[in-house]
Amino acid sequence: MQLPAAPDLTDLAHTHAGPMHWLATATATAAVVALAGLLQPGPAGTTAAATAAAAPRPAAAPEAAGAAYPLECGGGPHTVAKRVSGDLDGDGNPETVAVVHCEAGSGTPPSGVYVLTRGKGTDAPARVVATLVAPDQHRSVTELAVRDGAVLATLLGYSSLDVPRCCPDEKEQVSWRWKGGAFVRAGQDEARGA
Repeated sequence: MQLPAAPDLTDLAHTHAGPMHWLATATATAAVVALAGLLQPGPAGTTAAATAAAAPRPAAAPEAAGAAYPLECGGGPHTVAKRVSGDLDGDGNPETVAVVHCEAGSGTPPSGVYVLTRGKGTDAPARVVATLVAPDQHRSVTELAVRDGAVLATLLGYSSLDVPRCCPDEKEQVSWRWKGGAFVRAGQDEARGA
């Protein structure tokens, strides 16, 4: 079998570079360079993190440890058992929700649930702006969270005075949301003022 002869490439029209060929090549190259310039990242150092860092930051959440709580411990100390933070009133700055009870050697001391905001001035301690659960309600808090601007808690309590204080027999899921200038419990009236 005999193979056909290879064509003479010097006779093909597209193998001869003429002015139109060079003009088309230059235009295509310029288009690629321009497109690459448009798709490049911003100047060095400009990142989403740098842009976020330039934006004003919200204040830090109030510290629960230094606040003065409306809690009577008979001269004894109190304990901040739980704390969570989040923006509860929509102002862009976080509040802190603290579960506080008197220190006790045994049993389950009742808890208070308090909302704290930053004190006036840079060194001022946080201040209590609302009491969501008062210790005289005889409740303990097992779960505490802030989600979507609402305070969520699980409260344990007692159905009667005959139930031993070690063993709560009632469990309640509750939530509070800031409405009309007060914390409103789901299905309840306003929380007590501080």
